[in-house]
Order: sequence, then structure tokens, then C-alpha cells
Amino acid sequence: MNGACRAFGRNVPAGMLGELADVSALLAAPERLRERLAADGHALLRGVLDEGEVMAARAAVFERLREVGEIEAPARAGIATGKSRRRELAGDLGRFWKSVVDMPVLRQVTNGPRLGRVMEAVWGEPACGMDYLFLRAGAPGSATGLHYDFPFFTRATPRMYTVWVPIGPVPVTEGPLMVVEGSRRFDDILGHLDGFDIELDDTRKAEVSHDPVAFARERGCRLLTADFAAGDLLVFDMFTMHGALDNHSPGGRVRLSCDVRYQPAADPLDPRYFGPDPGGTFGGGYGELNGAKPLDEPWHRR
Repeated sequence: MNGACRAFGRNVPAGMLGELADVSALLAAPERLRERLAADGHALLRGVLDEGEVMAARAAVFERLREVGEIEAPARAGIATGKSRRRELAGDLGRFWKSVVDMPVLRQVTNGPRLGRVMEAVWGEPACGMDYLFLRAGAPGSATGLHYDFPFFTRATPRMYTVWVPIGPVPVTEGPLMVVEGSRRFDDILGHLDGFDIELDDTRKAEVSHDPVAFARERGCRLLTADFAAGDLLVFDMFTMHGALDNHSPGGRVRLSCDVRYQPAADPLDPRYFGPDPGGTFGGGYGELNGAKPLDEPWHRR
């Protein structure tokens, strides 16, 4: 990994860092890949998407953000202006963000045939990706606290994977995803969250920790991450704790990534996330996502 890793303003000590292992060779032996996912909860697959398609999606998204004053020209570079006219020019923020995530050039990456084939190999049966995408444009200063995904996405079926897709290169200095080593075996935390549905149960919090360094030290575990390239992706299950490192890009570059959830096609579909106009977790459509907020507004979770 090239560069320092930071989490909520703190340097991550070298002893608490680990590099994600590339297991893309296991796509040629899908049963072994499924065994690896069952054991580790996550799998880094490098170079499995078309780099040209990924970079085309990156350019298109950044161009839309340039049009609302958030990205400098040329848009392809992805440099934040530190300003925004999104509220002024776009009006309805949810409608604007939906128009971004529904661009065919992005859907070709997130819901296209290449990723579909990968996820069919992962599941060992036909798979489908959610229509509702979590597209995230993380300006410098952004980070994401540690959490599990199952309180959000397992209402209709427990068989679900998150696919984290870097839309272009994301080195560690720009805040890529990190997973907590061994977190599928944190029975004390998982037991406390058993049966938790984020929409139906407002007495519990989905986020586990705002301080990944302190959490890793307390648990005696490592934070696993990598420098990601266009075409890479990370698959992980609902019981793998994860978050995102700080984007402290020295050049002010915005980190662009997308979360898309895949399940077996034969399983029931959660209507919150499937269909032409999905309502999302809480029914607010794309307007409820942090991604819909202008890039100059402060936040910590994306």
C-alpha cells in the first residue's frame, strides 16, 4: 500500500494494518471462492471489470458534479472545488442524484453482464443486483464509521452480498473501504444486533464505532484495505464489519465508489431496493442518501 492510512483523523499504526489478499484466481474454481468467502467473509477480486467501462462511468459522474460547481475542469481529474451550486441548480436533490445513478454508463458497471457473471460464480446460481445504488462521492475529509450491513438489507432474504466497486483508482490516501479482520466472529456484537432492522428498530444504532483505531486496538485485530484500481471490486457478506478510511488526498481528489447488493435471483426481492423508482431504506428515495448532499456540506458517513 502506497501512502499513509488515516481513520477519523488518526494515523493507523502499521501493526493494525493488513493488506487485502487478491483472490481473483479463485473465479476459475468457484467452489473454492465460495469456501473462501464463507471463511473470511470478504474477497478482493482484481481486474474483473472492464477498466474502460469503469473509467467512462467515472468521467460521466464527475462531469455531472462539474456542472453543479463541485468538480474542477477537466472533470475527469475529480478535483473538488470546495464549493457547490447543487441546491441552486438541481433543485430536488433526490431527483438529481437518481438521474446520476441511472446513467446507462454507470449501470453498465454496476448492473451489467460482467459483474453479473462474477456474482453468479459467487452464488453458484443466477444472481441479480439491486436497482437502488449507493453511489458515494467522498470529498477530502470524509470517512465512514465501522458497521455491519445486515440491519439494512436482509429483510427479504438473508442471502445477500455487498459489492464495493471503486469507480476508478482509489489509493489508501483517498479513503477506500476497510474491513475488520475476524469481525464475523464478534459474537458479543452480533448477538446484540440479532434481529435488528434499521427501519423498524430505532432503539439501536447500526454504527459500531467512530474510532476504528481504538476499536482495532481493543479487539486485537487489524484493519484490512488496499490500493484499488479501476476494474477491482470487493465482495463481502452482511456480517463483515467495515467502514472507509479518511480521504486525505494531497491533491484534493474526490473518492468515487458505488455499493451494489447482489442476491440469488430466485430469492424474494425487497421492494425498497428493486424497481424503477425504489424508495430506499426509509422511503425517501435517493434524497435520503448522503450522496445526494452537496459535496461542500460536512458529513462523516457515506
